Amino acid sequence: MTTLLTLTPGRRPDGTAVLTAVGEIDMSNTSSLADALDSTPGPLVLDLTAVDYLDSAGLSVLFSHADRLELVAGPLLAPVLTISGLTGLTTRH
Repeated sequence: MTTLLTLTPGRRPDGTAVLTAVGEIDMSNTSSLADALDSTPGPLVLDLTAVDYLDSAGLSVLFSHADRLELVAGPLLAPVLTISGLTGLTTRH
């Protein structure tokens, strides 16, 4: 069974791509996240403020795109992103 994850693309006023994720990111839906990240070229802001859960499979996808990601995350995911080392490779707000 696939966990519910909604991915909505958009753009900032400066033209930077934004991908907003809502739900949970786990191994059942990481292919959707990877496809969305792969299909968006250049720098990308990934808004995770409405993500309630992120497992190691999701982190793996984020690590593979870390060189071009800017993460927006709330206090729920901040410890996961920090402990994993991802915040050392990306910008996090």
